[in-house]
Amino acid sequence: MLSDVEQVGFIGLGAMGAGIARRLMDAGHPMTVWNRTQSKAQDLLDAGMTWGGTPRETAARSHLLFTMLTNTTAVQQAAEGDDGILAGLEPGTVWCDLSTISPDASVALSQRVAETGAHFLDTPVSGSPATLAAGQMSVMVGGDRAAFEHVAAVLRAIGPKVTYIGPAGHAILSKVAINLTLVVSVTAFAEAVTLVEKAGVSRSAVVDAALKSVIASPVIGYRAPLLVDDTTVYADVELQQKDLVLAQELGRRLGAAVPTCSAASEMLSAARSSDLSDRDFLVSVADTYRRMAGIPT
Repeated sequence: MLSDVEQVGFIGLGAMGAGIARRLMDAGHPMTVWNRTQSKAQDLLDAGMTWGGTPRETAARSHLLFTMLTNTTAVQQAAEGDDGILAGLEPGTVWCDLSTISPDASVALSQRVAETGAHFLDTPVSGSPATLAAGQMSVMVGGDRAAFEHVAAVLRAIGPKVTYIGPAGHAILSKVAINLTLVVSVTAFAEAVTLVEKAGVSRSAVVDAALKSVIASPVIGYRAPLLVDDTTVYADVELQQKDLVLAQELGRRLGAAVPTCSAASEMLSAARSSDLSDRDFLVSVADTYRRMAGIPT
């Protein structure tokens, strides 16, 4: 039996997680939060959220629990152990994992959660802090349909575009496909801009033209300006390459070719040596292309 959604918990308060947690609080949901580094949660605690103490305590206080963590290992570490999420889940609790992690690990975790009487939904999000701030974040959902319907209204507080994909793991598989497309397209954009910049075209002029062209997708729309003003970091090379590695691993397991994914991943590997590797991955990749082309940086 599903619990009424009265208390919401949130684990993982990086830039995206903190923004989502604040949106949920602003929508009227009482929030209990936990982050590995408590100081990063201070602004949210000052705004009225409650500190959870441990992942276990946060889960135990929540009818609906969200996690937004860096990778598969981080989610597993938060889940396991005496102070982990699994130890704190109550029957009827719904755990929504917003993270982008291994599809196989996500399905395995869903099975572990079911053993506690709780429900696990893989609910990866698509967008950036800019998308979230604009109220356009999208959420994909995999898992039990009844559990999804029970928490759908809360998910729509994150963003209006909420899509039920199918059984456990199907949403995270869809996220892998979407992020493969995102990274390949953004890497191709960096390649194209560098090509014509080498021919003498002003970087700012070609970026302006692209933003008025048919390739001005949402991701190009908010990322392309970084080639002119690179102060914002939506995702660095290491974080974004994680998604390509997930796609490559999936391709190997399924026997499906992912050649453009592999080519983009090679460029991100090269970009890890860029002096700008701590910037957004578009900036790092573009810097690598310019160095390869002999363009002064």
